[in-house]
Amino acid sequence: MIVLVDSWAWIEYLKGSLAGEKAKKIIENNNRLLIATINVSEIYKFLLENMPDNAEKLMQFVLKSSFVIPLETAIALKAARIKHGKKIGLADAIVLATAEENKASVLTGDDDFKNMDNIIYIGK
Repeated sequence: MIVLVDSWAWIEYLKGSLAGEKAKKIIENNNRLLIATINVSEIYKFLLENMPDNAEKLMQFVLKSSFVIPLETAIALKAARIKHGKKIGLADAIVLATAEENKASVLTGDDDFKNMDNIIYIGK
């Protein structure tokens, strides 16, 4: 299975939370993991603010575990269409567009994704 791991899921995984345990089952289950470039920024910012002593090591783990999908023109245009149609944030639209372009499901617990297609929802 191809899974784009949203920053929400990665952060919970790195924190070792209950939701992170759900993410762990998918992250560590030999799935092909993708990450959108926007998520790299969101995760690194979280780590710098909340786990500064381990930020570099943890970020390298995320990057080595995932294939980073750059924000290319086709994804940017698709994200704009998604944002316009779904009235969601631009970062979330980029994540959805990245997943769609790569035929991936999105692993997240972010409520903004709840009840959307191709979402593996691990939130409350």
